[in-house]
Amino acid sequence: MELFGRRAEIAALERLLDRAAAGAGSGLVVWGEPGIGKTALLDHAAGMASGATVLRCRGTRMEAGLAFAALHELLWPVVDRLDTLPAPQAAALRGALGLSSDTANRFLLGAAVLSLISGLARERPVLVVVDDAQWVDEATAQCLGFLARRVTTEPVLLLTGHENPAPGPWEGLPSMEVAGLADEDARRLVDAVAPSADRALVDHAVRAAGGNPLALHELPTLERETDGALAPLLSGEPMPVGPRLRQAFCTRVEALKPATRSLLLLAAAEDRGDRHLLHRAGAGWGVDSSTWEEALRAGLLRASGARLEFRHPLVRAAVYDGAPFLDRQAAHRALAAALPANATEERAWHLAAAADGPDEDVAALLEQAAEQCLRRSAGPTAARALRRAAELSPVPAAAARRLAGAARAAWDSGDAEAARQLLEEAERCDGVESVARLSGGLRGILEFAYGMPERAQHYLVSDLAVVPKARRAVELGTVAVRAAWSAGRPDLQQQALRRVRAVHTGADPALSELLPVLRNWWSCYDQTGEAAPATPDLAGDTVDRLGTAAWELLPPVPLVQAWGVEGGLLDVLRVQAAQLRRRHELPALALVLAQIAVLDTTAGRWSAAEAAAAEALRLAEEVGADHVATQSRACLSVLAAARGEVRAVDELTTRILRVSVPRGVRALSASAYWQRGRAALFDGRPQEALHDLRCLVEPGHEAAHPTFALFAAVDTVEAAVQVGSRDGVELPVEMVEQWARRTGATWARLAAHRLRALVRSGPTAEDSFRAALAVEGAGSHPFELARTRLAYGEWLRRARRRADARLQLAGAAAIFDRLGARPLRARAEREQALTERRAAPRVAAPPTAAGLTAQELRVARLAADRLTNREIAAQLLISPRTVGHHLANVYAKLGIASRTELAGIDFDGDLRLRPPETG
Repeated sequence: MELFGRRAEIAALERLLDRAAAGAGSGLVVWGEPGIGKTALLDHAAGMASGATVLRCRGTRMEAGLAFAALHELLWPVVDRLDTLPAPQAAALRGALGLSSDTANRFLLGAAVLSLISGLARERPVLVVVDDAQWVDEATAQCLGFLARRVTTEPVLLLTGHENPAPGPWEGLPSMEVAGLADEDARRLVDAVAPSADRALVDHAVRAAGGNPLALHELPTLERETDGALAPLLSGEPMPVGPRLRQAFCTRVEALKPATRSLLLLAAAEDRGDRHLLHRAGAGWGVDSSTWEEALRAGLLRASGARLEFRHPLVRAAVYDGAPFLDRQAAHRALAAALPANATEERAWHLAAAADGPDEDVAALLEQAAEQCLRRSAGPTAARALRRAAELSPVPAAAARRLAGAARAAWDSGDAEAARQLLEEAERCDGVESVARLSGGLRGILEFAYGMPERAQHYLVSDLAVVPKARRAVELGTVAVRAAWSAGRPDLQQQALRRVRAVHTGADPALSELLPVLRNWWSCYDQTGEAAPATPDLAGDTVDRLGTAAWELLPPVPLVQAWGVEGGLLDVLRVQAAQLRRRHELPALALVLAQIAVLDTTAGRWSAAEAAAAEALRLAEEVGADHVATQSRACLSVLAAARGEVRAVDELTTRILRVSVPRGVRALSASAYWQRGRAALFDGRPQEALHDLRCLVEPGHEAAHPTFALFAAVDTVEAAVQVGSRDGVELPVEMVEQWARRTGATWARLAAHRLRALVRSGPTAEDSFRAALAVEGAGSHPFELARTRLAYGEWLRRARRRADARLQLAGAAAIFDRLGARPLRARAEREQALTERRAAPRVAAPPTAAGLTAQELRVARLAADRLTNREIAAQLLISPRTVGHHLANVYAKLGIASRTELAGIDFDGDLRLRPPETG
């Protein structure tokens, strides 16, 4: 069939098909208003893919509430290929398709569909076509979204037709809007559909349809069939498909006999195309063989075996919306009665559609259906069922309970905004305290993940007193402590900690064993030193014993790093990530991945860290988790700073502060300032670095935070030494040394010795450098170890111990190169080059023959090597302004005026200009 006015769209589809055939797979959302031609374009693409395996499915309004209904239609033609999958994936997919009783694990199911499609693609390219995606059930949509984002290296193309690519499972995929036809193309279409139509009718149709192909196809035909009854409709202004076109379809339906109209209404209400079910439901409506014949002959329905479908979804919408409410009720009741006994979900939805007021029986049936959805990890469908059950609940308390359950289901499936709205509705039904108890304190968890940490702490502390289970109370209390830590509020931390200590474990032996460990951890972590000191063994034991606990009980990663027990936490987090993937709890999974990324960064696994942070960021953005997304950006900024990606650091930290500052998340604000300072320090701008780093200890500053101030002390001292400012450096040195004595953390001992070396002079400095390199386990912090070797190598070079310096500098450069820390690698290599020069001639006493002081001579040599003032300053640990002052003296004493002339000076002779080279 010819498509009018779609040359650009067809060309785009051809390019994607060609790319897929070449192994560059992708997904595309083809979107636009109803009737605009999306289905025609998808059909055209399927026709062009003659050498490909084509799999198709279409969403339907009634099946939108049935988990994996569309997936069943899509994969049924290749269900015999399930045996080619790994056993766990095959089991998950069989469970989703109703072929077994296995649980349809969401993450494993996505992997199974990906494996199945990839296997098909090894034989020939695969085209997956999903029409009317707005009606595809959530479980299938999320599964196919997972597929579309992971076929970039497979000969697979996934095309989706959608009315509106709103945020959801398809978010992030490329999209192509299908707009209305231009007037010229619209007229060509009308001429092809109704070649005998007069010019006035064509003009009316083009003007009324607004470029919508379905309207252009139907209106002229209906005008003739209704003897001009549509003429008034055709005289309006251009408009999208809406009430007028629906009225046009209704005009055709009203011309049919009552039994046929009843059959069409049943089909519109059933929405699955099950001809056998419609036959049973229509038995009491006078539906017989002649009724079926008329319905099919009218062209509104099409039959394929036992399946029925409307010619276009708009026809179904027109039939259903145009029927009186009492008729729609009767249709749904008839369909519910005709369903088999085990079709609980379908019956519940039909009875819910038929209900016109509170009905506890139907509400209970919907609640039962929601429980089945939760067992299949179909959280969005469960939330939808529970919300409808709440609407039908005659008692406010029952409505609140169901709305709270819907909020939990929405939160677990990643829809935080829906969870928040559902909680608010529940609170209007039965009060805040009741809903806190019913939802397990969800409002505080939501606020912690998306809002203001101080407010989250308030909610969590209040709600832990009303939740029925002691374990949940401890979880809420622990998150409250974390929220206060995030806000940089030690007073609120202590308040929450007191509430955690007061929780009675009751008859839970596991909690009785775990609670003292948690109390010890939170009692000793405080950096102020006011609490009783704890040993690293105690801290490590705490982390190790949290491996089987909920993610809410895990302490913040920076605190665990500060204690130096992150090795145990990494194992715990990996266990948590695997569990959360299996349960498809996306918000919590994103949080855990962000924390794994932090630990991998510290351990020098930068590629793994970047992958984890990127996945966490994508998941967090998909579910709208602002704080987790910001944490992910913070980890990426750590990597960018070390890699010398200054622009990336600026962009990432700007986005971090845009979220963290208004909400008072000082932990994130401090991280942003810290990474800005490190980026400037590594880039040879120590004065700028110092400006940002000192904010972390400035009382009342938006970035003031004790934990991050402790970490940033290392960079603060180095920046101060480089600019020649020793004011205030003793305090951060002592802070790190005190923490090292208190915890024995490897990073702290390494840093303490290095900082002491930087601020000392003479042999004592070398003692500190050697002590730093001798710290047991220093290799587990490769970046900081390399920074220590770099600083030691620079000290050795300045002491003219070139051979020793080369050894340290080479080791530092190798680590920086492996990690990808380009600025520090370049600095180490420059220092290495300086160690390979012949020693400068010794003079009897300063100044030199030309009157240069020793420092001026060092500056002159580096400038002659074409180092910039900033680079010279970094090498000699002085400020760029001091470098400029020394160079001005050098020029005056040598009688030159530029660096070009300086490059011609013979520094190994009597500081005279070398003779120009002759060819």
